[in-house]
Amino acid sequence: MSVKMLYILNIAEKVNNFSYSAMVAAQNLGIEFSIAGNWGYPDDAARKADEKKYGIKIYQVDFIRAPYDPRNYKAYRQIKAITEREKFDLIHCNTPIGGIVGRLAAKKCGVRNVIYQAHGFHFYSGAPFINRALFYPIEKHFAKYTDVLVTINHEDFEAAKAFRLKKNGRLRYVHGVGIDLSVYDVIAAHRDSKRAELGLDNEDIAVISVGELNRNKNNIVIAQAMAKINNKHLHYYLCGVGPEEEALKSFASDHGLADNIHFLGYRNDIKELLSACDIFVMPSFREGLSRSLMEAMACGLPCVVSKIRGNTDLVKKGGGHLCSPDSSDEFAEGIKDCLISDRNAMGAVNMQAVKSYDLSIVTAEWEKIYKDVLL
Repeated sequence: MSVKMLYILNIAEKVNNFSYSAMVAAQNLGIEFSIAGNWGYPDDAARKADEKKYGIKIYQVDFIRAPYDPRNYKAYRQIKAITEREKFDLIHCNTPIGGIVGRLAAKKCGVRNVIYQAHGFHFYSGAPFINRALFYPIEKHFAKYTDVLVTINHEDFEAAKAFRLKKNGRLRYVHGVGIDLSVYDVIAAHRDSKRAELGLDNEDIAVISVGELNRNKNNIVIAQAMAKINNKHLHYYLCGVGPEEEALKSFASDHGLADNIHFLGYRNDIKELLSACDIFVMPSFREGLSRSLMEAMACGLPCVVSKIRGNTDLVKKGGGHLCSPDSSDEFAEGIKDCLISDRNAMGAVNMQAVKSYDLSIVTAEWEKIYKDVLL
């Protein structure tokens, strides 16, 4: 009889890079892989198409993003019912709510092996006191139902050392969710055509950020930095949509930057856009381990990012600048330095640094963890 596992996430449009390394690792070991989440598939046929594509089972579970929302009790009952029926040998759960629901269901159903993967504790360094008051006790309590607790950045790894896991429980670190570096080898060929599409001249310098336009992503700091630099050849491209978009547009208009700050909306050509740009910026207040930052590094861009957990794991000396997320002055200085420095050399540092996060490495890390748990 084959070994069966359930991978639990929270909310996603479809099966994607978030779970890919774990899925491949499980299948390499002959483990029957199922995945549960609150999906955005347009219909059941689209979900079944992905089941066939990946050779897995995909379960719909009605997770609510907010951990304390009582409607997540429904998600618990759904996970419990799936687990009782399928009799999984291993549950690998992710995110706070997926971690709570998954571990409760595993305990109730007698699942012997439980992995919890933290993608960024909410009680990070510099977090509001309320975050620690609410989330630290929860993480500490549920650690005792965990065979392996996995973190993807070093700050979380150190924090997790304070937790008491199940008997013989282990704390492990993996290099994020993995990024397939091989697909970036030919991206540079798109640079000229994509720059022409964006209307960039040879003397123009393009700065880019990727992600939802929300308060945590803190894009206003880059807009403020743009105003301080005041260079007509400097352009800022924002890839994403979100609740802060109108405020950002108003700032650009009010500060005479409407021709220099560009809103590209949701894009499916991020790698090509990165290849067309010259500097990557990310002033977030909180990240776990940013895939967008890794993609920019893989494209050989200098990176000017906030000095926070995860970013400090990735950006090393010579690859860019780490700035206070509250300081538009620091971001302005970081961007200005990239304007006059050897950006190719900075990009080369980042391309070397990101090799540790390649999909093949992360897949191998998961294979080892799964073997250790199941054998």
